[in-house]
Amino acid sequence: MRLLLMSDTHLPRRARELPPELLAELPGADVVIHAGDWVDTATLDLLESRAQRVIGVYGNNDGPELRARLPEVARAELGGLRFGVVHETGAAEGRERRCSERFPDLDVLVFGHSHIPWDTTASGGLRLLNPGSPTDRRRQPHCTYMTAVVEEGRLTEVRLHRLPPRTAEAARRPSVARRPAPPVQ
Repeated sequence: MRLLLMSDTHLPRRARELPPELLAELPGADVVIHAGDWVDTATLDLLESRAQRVIGVYGNNDGPELRARLPEVARAELGGLRFGVVHETGAAEGRERRCSERFPDLDVLVFGHSHIPWDTTASGGLRLLNPGSPTDRRRQPHCTYMTAVVEEGRLTEVRLHRLPPRTAEAARRPSVARRPAPPVQ
């Protein structure tokens, strides 16, 4: 089972649309996971119309329409693993401990909010993943998203994908298909 993970898309504030490299991943994904801060319902509608399955939560920047359609915390069993999705997990210091205590019944927790990619495993075995943001890199060198594979009850091939920088001209014109950036571990 192939997963596509994203968060903090902030459309149309941080970009007019999702990057073409990210959209090109949709047909190959069995499940798309979005960890909140969509900002617009059009992004949710787009993913729901193109993805086989969408698991998402609302974030602190999401208004009443998104909060009416999405939970604050989502849970799903995917390929034998127990996944959770939440937007905020608090400060980086102590994150593994806090999340293990809050979500003792999960194998994997996908989160967002910071726009900072994160991939760690807590002492109790909980895997924490933050795909960063595909549209707003903040203080990071690249906009990012993640892909992963679930097979035989294991999470494998977790990859952080770096997106090429957007130019001011590219942000103004309609998107064109580009070759995806190579995955980065």
